[in-house]
Amino acid sequence: MPSNKIPVFDGHNDTLLKLEIEAGTPKERSFFERTQQGHIDLPRAREGGFAGGLFAMFVPSNIHQDFTRPFNPRDPANYAEIPQPEALGFTLRMAARAQRLERASEGGFTLCRSVADIEKAMAADSVAAVLHIEGAEAIDTDFNALEVLHAAGLRSLGPVWSRKNAFADGVPMAFPSSPDTGPGLTDAGRALVRACNDLKILVDLSHITEKGFWDVAETSRHPLVASHSNAHVLCQNARNLTDRQLDAIRESDGLVGVNFHVAFLREDGRHDRSTPLETIVRHFAYLVERLGEDRVGFGSDFDGCMVPAELGDSSGLQKLVQAFRDAGFDEELIEKLSYKNWLRVLSHTQN
Repeated sequence: MPSNKIPVFDGHNDTLLKLEIEAGTPKERSFFERTQQGHIDLPRAREGGFAGGLFAMFVPSNIHQDFTRPFNPRDPANYAEIPQPEALGFTLRMAARAQRLERASEGGFTLCRSVADIEKAMAADSVAAVLHIEGAEAIDTDFNALEVLHAAGLRSLGPVWSRKNAFADGVPMAFPSSPDTGPGLTDAGRALVRACNDLKILVDLSHITEKGFWDVAETSRHPLVASHSNAHVLCQNARNLTDRQLDAIRESDGLVGVNFHVAFLREDGRHDRSTPLETIVRHFAYLVERLGEDRVGFGSDFDGCMVPAELGDSSGLQKLVQAFRDAGFDEELIEKLSYKNWLRVLSHTQN
């Protein structure tokens, strides 16, 4: 990577899902060719300094729907529960796609199982991909699927997306709303957290209810991490974290990855692509003040959200890095925010 670019290791993207649901449709594209579709492909990643991140495997509520149509956040069908065998099958499709990407990439895309793997991939200018599950519908309560997926490279898991499953309740994407919207972990959910701790799988708190957050805090032996959430005091969406939650993350030496979705950034909660980069910087600055400079990172939600037009996609990441400089962030802090903090917290969950 050119010396003038700060590498970015990012806490969340939905690129595997996008590639899977677009396959066989007019939107099908190659990860290895530059397009204007979505947010991440290899040429744009290299252009913007996107060095890797947690690649989510998310199962939509209706995997047979027409994905060429826009997602409707008000349609209850998009939040319906999913049978475990069906969710596992779709998750395996995304995991297999990641394996095929690695084989076809000629060294440009590497599946990583450890921080050492991530560092090696970054040094080789290869996108360092860590497999993540967003919503554990694919996992059976005996954890057989968890064991097998861990062997395939799974190193991060969010028990819920914004819907209920066997392990917990998720928060709706509601504005204005507190994250205290429903029950927390079930008994199976507590067992899942303990199983993830044993396997050295990071437990991700984005999308979980506030009660669920505190249940994880009580159950987990590892730092508390929210891979793609923002500050509730700045944007009162249920998906964002209260100051009390942020304090618990600080006390556990965890991390929050800042989400670029405009409706989770803006004080008015609007879906407005004209949102300036300064709004993202404002969340970073607040979280650094609340958590300390070692506990904040990127959590873009690329390929799963509406990002500010000024940023555009992964090719625009250095524009955000420059916005950090314009706001007075020093180079040491920028490097921590961009990649070092994620590597630190991942090393803690793996030990």
